[in-house]
Amino acid sequence: MGIKITPATEAIHVDTICMTIYSQPGLGKTSLAFTASRPLLLDFDKGSHRAVDRKDVVQVSDWRDIAGITAADVEPYDTIIIDTAGKALDTLAQDIIRGNSRLSNGGALSQQGWGQLGVRFAAFLKMLRGFGKDVILIAHMDEQKDGDAIKERLKISGGSKDLILTDSDVIARISIISKARYLVFSPTETAFGKDPAGMAEMPVPDASAPEYADCLAQILTAIKDKMNEASDAQLAHKQEVAWFEEKLPQMFKAEEINAVLGRAKMAGRDVARLVVERAKHLGIRPKPARPFPGSRDHHLKRKIGGGVVPRWKE
Repeated sequence: MGIKITPATEAIHVDTICMTIYSQPGLGKTSLAFTASRPLLLDFDKGSHRAVDRKDVVQVSDWRDIAGITAADVEPYDTIIIDTAGKALDTLAQDIIRGNSRLSNGGALSQQGWGQLGVRFAAFLKMLRGFGKDVILIAHMDEQKDGDAIKERLKISGGSKDLILTDSDVIARISIISKARYLVFSPTETAFGKDPAGMAEMPVPDASAPEYADCLAQILTAIKDKMNEASDAQLAHKQEVAWFEEKLPQMFKAEEINAVLGRAKMAGRDVARLVVERAKHLGIRPKPARPFPGSRDHHLKRKIGGGVVPRWKE
């Protein structure tokens, strides 16, 4: 069976995402996660009872409690929450050691054991997303002093946090800004973040507000919409570049070049550059243009993608 290749001419649409939310204790990470669409929480941390408007929960004491999870088990849900990711990884590590003591060293994972942890956790997340579910990973925050700066880190033991950073499509922290809660997606020198949709930061409504009930559901939808819009825009741009690369070598006259200036303007700077290079290759000189009435400008030029491209004459 051959591999499935998605050509550059086809968009890759995002249907599910894996998002990590972290913060200091008491800022409502679990409660916020429950505002996702039809959530099911895998409670490794045994703290779901404190959440506002708690939804369905699986209390997990042993990895075997959820190892046999099937698509039928989670069919009624849209979102699977893992609370917390650190405790989930610790639980999985104990399962690995129990299954093969040679993967441990003094009760902790050996180097090979860490490799198994990464493979199995990534496979578990992939399976959940394969069921068509969004995945929310909740993590506590740890503050570490680095000189005069305080850096925010995921409170996850060992190298496990690298697994979370790698497997997450989106990472956001709950921060207090002017006494209001925000989900902050942008990374900084002192804090983690992953923002492929360019969300920057989004306010978190008060839990008593009507819009809080589906707050995270709305945010996840917005993220996926923006990621898909970007994918569609990239595809459309590639198609335009391909069109100009094919057609420009077939153009030999100034009027042919001038006829595509409007399309090049819409396509962007790199396409504008192709037009200019073709005109110069043909030895076509810029056409002196009329000055703007009442303007200091001396030439009428078309701006294309932030650059300026003149009309041309033989």
